[in-house]
Amino acid sequence: MKTAITDLCGIDYPIIQAGMIWCSGWQLAAAVSEAGGLGTLGAGSMHPKVLDQHITQLKASTSKPFAVNLPLLYPDIDAHVATCIKHQVPVVITSAGSPKKYSQQLKDHGIVVMHVVSSTAFATKAEAAGVDAVIAEGFEAGGHNGRDETTTMVLVPAVVDAVSIPVVAAGGIADGRSMAASMALGAQGVQVGSRFVASEESSAHEAFKTAVCEASEGDTQLTLKELTPVRLLNNPFYQSVNHAYGEGASKEALQELLGRGRAKKGMFEGDMTEGELEIGQVSSLFNEVLPARQIIDQMLTTYRETLNQLPKP
Repeated sequence: MKTAITDLCGIDYPIIQAGMIWCSGWQLAAAVSEAGGLGTLGAGSMHPKVLDQHITQLKASTSKPFAVNLPLLYPDIDAHVATCIKHQVPVVITSAGSPKKYSQQLKDHGIVVMHVVSSTAFATKAEAAGVDAVIAEGFEAGGHNGRDETTTMVLVPAVVDAVSIPVVAAGGIADGRSMAASMALGAQGVQVGSRFVASEESSAHEAFKTAVCEASEGDTQLTLKELTPVRLLNNPFYQSVNHAYGEGASKEALQELLGRGRAKKGMFEGDMTEGELEIGQVSSLFNEVLPARQIIDQMLTTYRETLNQLPKP
């Protein structure tokens, strides 16, 4: 399957695994890349030495292209950029900030740069900053999100119309049907996060994988907009956040309630009570943990079936 994204990244299929904190180690990235997609390391939860180790292990496990996701708000970002350049990482996906400072530096070393956006305004700024492609992520997505609550169905065609570089659709994509819909909206590829959380190779805790597979419609909510908007699975911690809102909690009180390390506690260490459980709305559409290759194979099969089932003009 050839699109502008497969050509840009040198991959077989236009399926990008999202760089999800605490869930996206080298095992998952290697499995996705070996299956023909673009595996991604989630550097947001890694110290510089840990990222270096993961890239080294990933390169030893696959000769195929891969990516590193760099949230630009993290304090170790300069060290992470240097590590990506040292290892000649094929693709860097930036997010949570302006890519202007780093795009040309990375591209000067032959690295493809994509940036995650939640609005047309951010998309045009990213294009002006020199990125090679943008990932338009609707608010259905898990983890940190845009404040505007623009859905993927609305955001993707708007961004496609606003920029001249390739667009990847993200948010609410977990199977071939949503992949086909994304392509119909003008996307050249899709980024998939939540579905790969529930993969055998994901570094997420087994208790978190189970909770994701058991999620039902309406079990996730976008919250904490006063801090950094994040979509969370309903659990006792989320309920305490909701209660705090009901009590009129200030931004400072919400920050104190959130504290530090809650995402690691929940997603990586398996504390389903006090942990912060970041996952997308689409978690309600699947119910089993599968190997990453099988997830991709199923997506491609359903994608082709969906296209064949569409009414002929």
